[in-house]
Amino acid sequence: MAIRNVREMGDPVLNKICKEVKEMTPRTRELIDDMFDTMYEEGGVGLAANQVGILKRIVVIDVTGEDPVLLINPEILETSGEQVGNEGCLSVPGKAGVVRRPNYVKVKACDRELNTFELEGTELLARAICHEVEHLEGHLCGKGGRRLKGCGGYRRRGRVTERSGGSYENRLYGNAGLCGGAP
Repeated sequence: MAIRNVREMGDPVLNKICKEVKEMTPRTRELIDDMFDTMYEEGGVGLAANQVGILKRIVVIDVTGEDPVLLINPEILETSGEQVGNEGCLSVPGKAGVVRRPNYVKVKACDRELNTFELEGTELLARAICHEVEHLEGHLCGKGGRRLKGCGGYRRRGRVTERSGGSYENRLYGNAGLCGGAP
């Protein structure tokens, strides 16, 4: 297992749509392990494969530091409610912005064996799922009013501001694989 370089805003790979994973290979297993290691090393709560330069539909998330989630080929099935909060992004270091997200998300994905499952998440987990799925679609926050496609039909204009410290959750948003934009 290894720590991979996180691609930062301006790298064209972040704006490309990731491809479906059709088979599990030793290299894909290694990528997944490296993604978890990279996410933890960087202090994030989520990471998409294109953030480490690989155009595969793979997301890793851990909102508690003790409950890792792997989503291969994730597809958001349902969203409801609303939350507004600060998000940061490993690909936009040191920045954060206010983003409107669903408070509940239901996602269908595959596990390491490519078995299909469904996962429901609320609050920070819902936020992380939406954010990381956006990465797989080639969406990254940006300066100067760049439009982002939102999870569950939300659209917002990108506005990145300096992040600040605070609660554990705010610290994670500031360092996480979660991008910022204005509600």
